[in-house]
Formats: sequence, C-alpha cells, structure tokens
Amino acid sequence: MKSLIHTVAAAAAIAALVAPAASFAQSHSTITRAQVRAELVQLQQVGYRVGDGDNAHYPEAIQAAQAKVAALNGANSGFGGVANASQSGGRAAVSAEDWNAMYSR
Repeated sequence: MKSLIHTVAAAAAIAALVAPAASFAQSHSTITRAQVRAELVQLQQVGYRVGDGDNAHYPEAIQAAQAKVAALNGANSGFGGVANASQSGGRAAVSAEDWNAMYSR
C-alpha cells in the first residue's frame, strides 16, 4: 500500500512540473497586434460593431463583415469568412483521385 501511495505522489509531482510548461499561450503566432487592430478597423469600416451586445446574430454578422473585407481587399484572407463549398447534402465533395490518395494503401 505504501508503494502505491509513493507512486501516486511521484506521478502527481511529475505532473505538477510538466503541466505549467504545457499551459503557455502560443508564442509562435505569425500575426501581430497591429495586424489584429488593422483587421478590427477594417471590420468596423464595413459596418461591424465590436461588442454591441447583439449575440443573436454573432456568427453571421462577423462572417458577413469578413466577406465584405475580403471583397474589398480583392482576395480571401483565409481567416473566417464565407466558404465557397461544393456540397449540397452535408457531405463534402471529394474527387475520387483525392479519396484514393488519402485512403488507399
């Protein structure tokens, strides 16, 4: 019984040493604060209001604003927005070539 208690205590001590290292925020982000602020300014210019309390239409409102910003910038930025999907029934359209490349051996 004592060996079980010692094993559990050792495991807890190791977990306490490892857990703080795994809990840091991402430090290798490629986007800067200035870029985030610039994106917020662009969103506000197309009519999106940050923190206006309208949570009923949040996902649709931000996606519409991002689509407008992308249209103004002339390209899709890759962050959110409206996806142009080629699907109609809830199942993604994947070509046979791509399917075979992923799942055949």
